[in-house]
Amino acid sequence: MWKELLALQAVPGKVLRVSLPDGRVETLVEDAGAFPDGVVVESGTVYWTTMGEPVVDPSRPGEAGWDFSRRNGGVHAGDLDCGAPREVVPVGAVTTGKQLTSDGAGTLYWGDREGHRVSRVRVDGSGLTDLVVNPTEEGIMGECVGVAVDPARGHLYWTQKGPAKGGEGRIFRAGLEIPPGEGPGNRSDIEVLWSGLPEPIDLHIVGDWLYWTDRGAPPGGNTLNRAPLPAAGEPGGTPEILADAFEETIGLAVDGPTGIAYVSDLGGHIRAVPLPGGVAGGEQRDIATLPQSLTGLTGLR
Repeated sequence: MWKELLALQAVPGKVLRVSLPDGRVETLVEDAGAFPDGVVVESGTVYWTTMGEPVVDPSRPGEAGWDFSRRNGGVHAGDLDCGAPREVVPVGAVTTGKQLTSDGAGTLYWGDREGHRVSRVRVDGSGLTDLVVNPTEEGIMGECVGVAVDPARGHLYWTQKGPAKGGEGRIFRAGLEIPPGEGPGNRSDIEVLWSGLPEPIDLHIVGDWLYWTDRGAPPGGNTLNRAPLPAAGEPGGTPEILADAFEETIGLAVDGPTGIAYVSDLGGHIRAVPLPGGVAGGEQRDIATLPQSLTGLTGLR
C-alpha cells in the first residue's frame, strides 16, 4: 500500500511529496528545472524529466503561445532522503521530456514530445537510445507523450495525443527491442491499438489492463480510462471511463494491489479513484488541491 505520492509542480518546477493519509504536501526538490513532467522512483532514487524553457509568443494566451521545440529538456535524479538533483541525461539531449517510467531493472523510458520520439537510458546515464522516431513532417500528429513498458511481455506502449481537443489521439505498441536490421524510424513491429481518442496523455500498466489519462474534450476527455491489453495483432477494445470532470488531466499512478488510481491535473488537483473490483472500494476523493499546475505522478510504498 502506498503511503505517499510524488507529484511534479510545473511552474516553478518542483518535486513534491504528498502524504496519502492526510494530504500534507512537502517539497522534496525545490528547483527541479524548467517544466518537469514525468517522474518515477527506482531503488530509492527519484527520476524526472523536464520539458525545458519554451519560447513564449505573447500574442497567443496560455499554452497556445508556448513553443517547446528548442532542444533544452533533460532527465534528472535526486535521492529521496535529501533531494539533491543531478543530471542523468544532460539538458539539451532531450527536446521535451514527458512521461517517464522504468522497467524496474535499471532502465528509464520516456516520451519526447517535440522530439517526436520515445527514448531510454540506464539510470547511470549510459546507453541513451531512441526506440521510436517519427518524421518531423508529421508535426503534432507525431508527438509522443505518455509511455509504459511491459517487460514480462517485451512490449513498449506510448501515446500520440494529436492536436489539443482534436479527437485524433492514438495509443501504440511495439517491442522493447528494435527488430534486427531496422532503426527507430522504420520499425515494422509498431501497432496502432487505439485511434480517434480525444487526447490521451499518461499510461500505466497493471496486470492485463492498460490505464490512461485523457485531457481532451468531454465527454470522452478529461477522464481516467482503462481497457484490456489486446492480443498481438488485435486492436484495442472500447475504453472504460473510470472517472471524469478533471481540469486538464495529466499524471497517473495506479496502486494495483490496493486497487486505487491517483490522477493529477493542471488545475492543481490530485484525486484518488477506487478501481472496479479493487480491494479498496469506497468513493472517489480529493487527496490535495494546490494553487499550481501539477503534471507527473508516482507512488511510494
